[in-house]
Amino acid sequence: MLLQDVDRFIQKHDLLHEDDVIVAGVSGGPDSVALLHYLNRLASKLKLKVIAAHVDHKLRGEESADDLVFVKRLCEREGIQFESSSIDVASYKEEKRVSTQVAARECRYMFFERVMEKYNATCLALAHHGDDQIETMLMRQVHGSITGLSGIAVKRKFATGLLIRPFLCVTKDEILSYCNQHSLSFRNDPSNESEGYMRNRFRKSVLPFLKEENPNVHERYQLYSERMQSDEDYLMELAGRRLEDVIIDQNDKFVKIKIKSYHYLPIPLQRRVIHLILNYLYKSNAPFSSIHIEDLRSLLDSEHPSASLDLPLELKAVKSYDTCCFTFETFEGVESYTEQLTISGSVETPLGTITAELVDELPLNLSGEDLIIEKTMFPVIVRSRRAGDRIQPKGMIGTKKVKDIFIDRKINRSERDVWPIVENSYGNIIWVAGLTRSEKVILPAKGKKLVHLHYEKKLST
Repeated sequence: MLLQDVDRFIQKHDLLHEDDVIVAGVSGGPDSVALLHYLNRLASKLKLKVIAAHVDHKLRGEESADDLVFVKRLCEREGIQFESSSIDVASYKEEKRVSTQVAARECRYMFFERVMEKYNATCLALAHHGDDQIETMLMRQVHGSITGLSGIAVKRKFATGLLIRPFLCVTKDEILSYCNQHSLSFRNDPSNESEGYMRNRFRKSVLPFLKEENPNVHERYQLYSERMQSDEDYLMELAGRRLEDVIIDQNDKFVKIKIKSYHYLPIPLQRRVIHLILNYLYKSNAPFSSIHIEDLRSLLDSEHPSASLDLPLELKAVKSYDTCCFTFETFEGVESYTEQLTISGSVETPLGTITAELVDELPLNLSGEDLIIEKTMFPVIVRSRRAGDRIQPKGMIGTKKVKDIFIDRKINRSERDVWPIVENSYGNIIWVAGLTRSEKVILPAKGKKLVHLHYEKKLST
């Protein structure tokens, strides 16, 4: 029964083709041994090249070393190309500060990627089966994973080709029956019996109940997974198209969005836009869940103009009026600064750079980031904000607190203490860079020597 089911599943999902080069992940357990046997059976029919890849995680001492020897000898008997690696997963776990299972998975997949590149393989075949699919979907749903509904993918892009899972259509019992039918020996990993692992608890306590209700429950879950994955792919594609409407600015460490544009999106797309932003910032390491996405939605929906949220790995979401920044950077704890700006010089601040250039005449068009003053005012001072700072803005009779200017212009709280302030030699503020110039700075008379001040704000905030 297994052969026919898997054959139909491969055809339905277009998993294998003639002349494919397949790397098969083989642990030595019954699932992977059965998969290797199945693929080797197809090799002559489809002109496949099969390479077995085994990783010794060095977590079980001699037992895991013996697993490697077992798989190597199996491949020698069957004439199958063999690749292996022994990896110190425990050290990797400490270095990356992740769980043992995550560390083992990351090390394993890095090795698989190297093997695929070595052989320019078209597929990486793994032996996840229908019971694994049920357990995975249940665990993800219970613990708030954003991928819980769609489960394990039948195929996805990986390294030089695709990662495929031909056995998702069959159960563990069917695989064991296949091994028995073909007299296949295999290794048993004792950790699969330990109730210290969440997957094992689901396997022992929940799965038997589901199978008692419906012996073919794995088929229902697989169909459900495929439908959900199809829907998810479509919604993520829509969200990707709308990203440019939402994102104002970005680099590899931060993303700034316009909250009003975000709110124009339907709620399903809001969730997925946040998901895409977090994926972009975290790169391959994505330690967030649906709980984080809902917390971010609450932050963005809040009526408070300013708020922040701490996310995993020191990522911070900072909401300020109509924008929100997702950033690994912070200006908290940055020391105050005071720098002298000379003619034809520049001062770099945490937020941007102010440059001074001697000019012969007034520019035709001055932007809000520019200021023209007489040469006789030099040198001037560029500094960070101080308590009680005031300026007489252009067009006003009295003075105004710099703090209130920041509030009026909706400047992020995280930026205010390091925003560049320019004062003359008498200690009077003549410019809040890029925002407001002083009424006392009048345009110089014709014939006077002029200096053009320009503020270039950094992309990141």
